[in-house]
Amino acid sequence: MTENTLTGSLAVAFDQAADRVLIAQGDRTLTGAQLRQAMDAIAARLISLGVAPGDRVAVQAPKSIDLVLLYLGCLRLGAVYLPLNDAYRPDEIGYFLADAEPALFICAPDAADGLHQSGCLPGTVTLRTLGADGAGTWQAVEPSQAGLPPLPASPDDLAAIVYTSGTTGRSKGAMISQGNLLANARDLAAVWGITADDTLLHALPLYHIHGLFVALHPLLLAGARIDLMPSFDPDAVLARLATTTVFMGVPTYYTRLLATQGLDRDTARHVRLFVSGSAPLTPATFQAFAERTGRSILERYGMTECGIICSNPLDGPRIAGAVGHPLPGYRVRIADNAETGVLEVKGASLFSGYWQMPEKTREEFRDDGYFSTGDIATIDVGGVVRIVGREKDMIISGGLNIYPVEIETLIERMDEIAEVAVIGVPHADFGEAVVAVVCLKTGSSIEPELIVERLRPQLAGFKLPKGIEFVPALPRNAMGKVQKAELRRLHADRFSACG
Repeated sequence: MTENTLTGSLAVAFDQAADRVLIAQGDRTLTGAQLRQAMDAIAARLISLGVAPGDRVAVQAPKSIDLVLLYLGCLRLGAVYLPLNDAYRPDEIGYFLADAEPALFICAPDAADGLHQSGCLPGTVTLRTLGADGAGTWQAVEPSQAGLPPLPASPDDLAAIVYTSGTTGRSKGAMISQGNLLANARDLAAVWGITADDTLLHALPLYHIHGLFVALHPLLLAGARIDLMPSFDPDAVLARLATTTVFMGVPTYYTRLLATQGLDRDTARHVRLFVSGSAPLTPATFQAFAERTGRSILERYGMTECGIICSNPLDGPRIAGAVGHPLPGYRVRIADNAETGVLEVKGASLFSGYWQMPEKTREEFRDDGYFSTGDIATIDVGGVVRIVGREKDMIISGGLNIYPVEIETLIERMDEIAEVAVIGVPHADFGEAVVAVVCLKTGSSIEPELIVERLRPQLAGFKLPKGIEFVPALPRNAMGKVQKAELRRLHADRFSACG
């Protein structure tokens, strides 16, 4: 049945909301009926370029309403959508295109010449362009008159390949099915209470699952309205909160909103739900936002491979520093029954494996179907999950395990500190030593020794930083995650004299 697929369920939702505006950008609006027609029209244009069901369509194009339509057209045809980060350079693009072997690659108009000159484009791929304003060679493609195939009918049909960041090696393409996407969309719509009365202010990029899957699917299925912004701008967001009921962002969005003068209870009063994800939300940001707005941010947890797995409650207290309970029907556990350890998950949105990496897939799945997330977590007696850090970020100093988030939370409570990242760097005696990389608030100063002294009553001695480094800003990726691998590289020689 087609309603067991995301595509079929979206088609039904669009028909039911035929006369209602479901997506808007600036003065351009599209109703459910127009979205339903656009899905078919885009699918017909894909066919005319030789794209068939199951073929990959790689996309690195600016955010726009036309980009959303392209995605919906791929779903309609049964093609496999492959979103690529705007920041990827030609060499990186070359890897993805060689690995996924797409039939079609759509890029920004101003990137086409450079991609041709770089030699990164396989001879088998068709290239078209799509700009933020809708211009480009993609728009000139005439729809095929051959007729459309049936809607994808199996929940196991592949809908997307999303490449992970590849911080520990080659980027891996997570294969995500129609059924995975539909299950997570329905679950999120239910647990977050999404209805046709909602309006989402969409400020996220469309190359990441947060903006593409989490922010689009539940709202579209519910017949709600999505107002697209080209990118996040704190002042522009504040100006539009009066017509917004749901806002989703990464923690950086919330810290930047807090840095404005206009954020207060009055500007936030119409928004019933602020959601944060894609990176840890610090307790300090959670508390500051609640004090300024009277709204508690709902933090949730997920990853490319499994969608959203855990969420703080819609109703009831939301816990700072925690990502809440598993969604209904999802299961989580700590590996080896440890109190603190790698989080393993299982549920309907869990992907089937990594594209053309069967050995890596086998490594990450347990015999009973649980997936190892690589995130270090705890689960309390009430079932609340807390993410302590990434397995690769854990510090082993003198044979003892140290979880950076514990130290980061304490340092961020200090009045002088804007943000901090705690890393382990090589040390001849201890193996690894704890280093805190600190950004100060504007106009503030503090001696490194005072930071350590303030921590001393709260931490065991082996957890205390052996080095404090002050920097103007922490390196982050496009989704706001601190790039600790880069920090470890920059500070790798911090204790080289100790050897």
